[in-house]
Amino acid sequence: MIRFYAPDIDCSPFLPESDSQHCCRVLRMQTGDEIEIIDGRGYLYRCRIVNAHSKRTEVETLERVALPPVWPCHITVAVAPTKHLDRMEWLVEKLVEIGVDRIVPVRCMRSERKEIKVERLEKIAVSAMKQSLKAVLPVIEEMTPLPRFIESVESGTLRFVAYCEDSVERKLLAREYRPGSSAAVLIGPEGDFSHEEIRAAIDTGFVPVTLGDNRLRTETAALVACDTIHIINQAFPS
Repeated sequence: MIRFYAPDIDCSPFLPESDSQHCCRVLRMQTGDEIEIIDGRGYLYRCRIVNAHSKRTEVETLERVALPPVWPCHITVAVAPTKHLDRMEWLVEKLVEIGVDRIVPVRCMRSERKEIKVERLEKIAVSAMKQSLKAVLPVIEEMTPLPRFIESVESGTLRFVAYCEDSVERKLLAREYRPGSSAAVLIGPEGDFSHEEIRAAIDTGFVPVTLGDNRLRTETAALVACDTIHIINQAFPS
């Protein structure tokens, strides 16, 4: 069954205009049909359409079901956005499909992009959430200066910084991550972090890691890091 997204469904029995149009004009659903709605906060609502309208479809809730994430920890991916926005959009889509709790675009000394439109990324995240049958919408932060991010990671969270420079010994992420642990992974721009940025992250508790022997693009590295955490949690459930 196709799922719709209505963040205020718990207090307002209407689909947003975009979902109303898709429901009525594309899917041709009518009054009396049953649909599923997610609120982005971990709940799925089984509903019946009481007024099919292309701009403001009204529903009644039949059942509310908790649908929490299937992974056992909180995952943050902080990444320097790529110069070409379509690659960052692709990354957001795939991170949401795989499973992530928080995405933080970070601004570094060698960042190719200094600004980003969070609203566009949020729309992509909503679409990916619906398509991958999830009910929790990840938080996507505004562009954040790197020093502010590395100071903001909560205590108790495993911290990793992946980069290419080999002046400091790096360990394999797959060997350093502990199953069931919340984690924050920091991925730099195409030009890599500066030596000063690497040192600042390490001094704040980030463990320098590598993702393997291959040289990866920024968006690929972020995806590999997130997926590595999921694979380990699935292989060694806590």
